This record gives sequence, structure tokens and C-alpha cells, in this order.
Amino acid sequence: MNILIAFMVPLLWGSTYAVVGYFLQDISPVWIAVFRALPAGFLLLLIHPALPPLKWNRMLAISLCNISFFFVLLFIAAHRLPGSVAGTLGATLPLMVLLLQWVQEGKKPALSKLGLALLGLFGVVLLLNPSAHLDPVGVAAALLGTLLMAQTSLWIARWPTHDQLGLAAWQLFLGGIILLPFALMFAGVPALPTPKTWVGLIWLVVCNTAFAYWCWTRSVSLLGPHTMSMISLFNPVTAVLLGSIFLSERLSITQWSGIALIFLSILLMKMIKAKPTAV
Repeated sequence: MNILIAFMVPLLWGSTYAVVGYFLQDISPVWIAVFRALPAGFLLLLIHPALPPLKWNRMLAISLCNISFFFVLLFIAAHRLPGSVAGTLGATLPLMVLLLQWVQEGKKPALSKLGLALLGLFGVVLLLNPSAHLDPVGVAAALLGTLLMAQTSLWIARWPTHDQLGLAAWQLFLGGIILLPFALMFAGVPALPTPKTWVGLIWLVVCNTAFAYWCWTRSVSLLGPHTMSMISLFNPVTAVLLGSIFLSERLSITQWSGIALIFLSILLMKMIKAKPTAV
């Protein structure tokens, strides 16, 4: 059950670029970030009324990095890059987790973990459309957002709590509150959503954010940041498959080979992780 819940995260988050590209292109990235975070956090707090499960300084650090900054960077990348390109850059997450663990905790990456992270990244690179224009602002936003998620994953593992739903709710709510004045300052008052926009926003808030962030927070706590970063390699798989459906992006044989390598890297990770317990 734990691994199934973990795999819900890339399946849902992988839809972000397609939803933004198909439903939300007319909304400012800052306002999309607010519309995604604040209602989702409020919804989870209605379902699960609770005090913040961490100290305020830790709660604010997670909210700022994982929600406020990350969401803005994510939607800047989604507006400026094809889903396949943004997904590829996001696939550097396992490598960033290993690098941050090495720098901050002195944990030198095992060759097996490093090799599987590179194998998975290579698989994602094969998904990249070679004709895609690499906008430098979009690339920088995608990489910085991935770095922030890697750091937040380590914090959540380092600061354990039994209330994962409360942690998901409060980081979304606080992150949205922090974003609100900046959205008004830099993007002005948003226009009323159209019926088409409402479809994208409802999916983004309920499934892509409220439910997915509970799954992610729970899975990082139970499975660890490296395992979840490897599972996140399915984000671009979902992004590219949905892009082929909604945004008329077609998959080549090379791209299908990339998907196969991603599956292989995660399968090998599970086999290596299970091996010591079988001895």
C-alpha cells in the first residue's frame, strides 16, 4: 500500500504541465501558484483541523521552499518550456538529493544509487524533444525548483512527524498566504476564471495538490527522500504521455526507450534495497 500511495505522486504531479498548458495559459504563474496552494491547504485543514505539527521556524522554511518559491518556479517553467523539457530537468531530483546529503550530512553517495539516478536521468533525457527551444529563464526556474524540492525532502526526513496530513495542510496554507501579497503586487487582481479555467483549477487544487501533497509528505516520511526522488522520475513520463494526448506532442521510439529505462532504474532500485533484508 505504501508504494502504491507513493506512485500516486508522479501520476498526479506529472499532469501539471499538461493542465497548465491546456487550461491555464491565460493566468499569471504567480496567481496559479496561489490558486493551487491556498485552497488546497484550506481544504485539508477543513478535513483535518490541527495545529502545525512542526515548530514555526521549520514549518515556515518548508512552506517557503516547497510551496511559495517552488510553485512560482514550477509555473514559470510550465509557461516557458514544453512539458517534456521541464520534466527532464525535474528528473535531476535524485542526483540533487544525493548531492545535498553528501554536502550537508557527509553521506557519500553509494555507487549503486548514483548509477541508478544517472540511468533514470538518461532515460528521461531520451524523452526530450530534440527540436524543443530551451528558454534559459524556464530552464533556470525548473532546476532551481527541483533543488528546493530536494532540500525540502531532506528536511521532512530530518524533522519527523506522525501528522503527515497536518504537515501537508499547513505547508500549503502558509505557502499560499505568503504568496498572496506578492501576487497582488506583481500580477494585479486576477480576471474571473472561465468555465474552461475552472476545470483546470479544480483538478489542480483537489487531486494535483491536496491529495498529492498528502501522498508525497507521507511517502517521504516513510520511504525516505532518495526513494521518493527516484519514484519522481515517473513525473516526466506522465507529463510526456499527457502532452501527447492534450498538446499534440508525439512520442518517438527513442522516447519509448527512455520510458523503459526509467522503469528499469526504479525496478533495480527496489531489488537493491530489498537484497539486504533477504540475507
